[in-house]
Amino acid sequence: MKRCLWLLVAVALLPCIAQAEENPYTVAYYYRVKWGFQQEYERLFMKNHYPVLAADMKQGLIRNVHLFRPTFHGDGRADWTFLVVISYASWQALGVQRDEAVVKRLYPDQATFEKEERRRFEILDAHWDIPLTPVKPPE
Repeated sequence: MKRCLWLLVAVALLPCIAQAEENPYTVAYYYRVKWGFQQEYERLFMKNHYPVLAADMKQGLIRNVHLFRPTFHGDGRADWTFLVVISYASWQALGVQRDEAVVKRLYPDQATFEKEERRRFEILDAHWDIPLTPVKPPE
């Protein structure tokens, strides 16, 4: 009896779950780069990571990517110096394993690519990913 009830509930919720998986899903990626290394970080990001994101956009996994740096300094406690906001096609697209063949095609010199990616993370003070849940205002 309990199994039938759980099965009934699962079947009833299936359309809601499917709809949630089909909706775009946005994540904000904050980076705090060590003092004096901002230009190097952005150069490495644009050279080695942005083309991979662009390939994901072509594939349809990502709808858009927005890049930001703050215009002014903040209070200094938890400042971010680079922000990447990615809208994925769906919650499922967020978890799709990247096709390594794409990375190898974009960067045939894998040793240099890996060295520069290590460097990109060495010059960070902090990095945090914030999945965003939309809030609907009252009508």
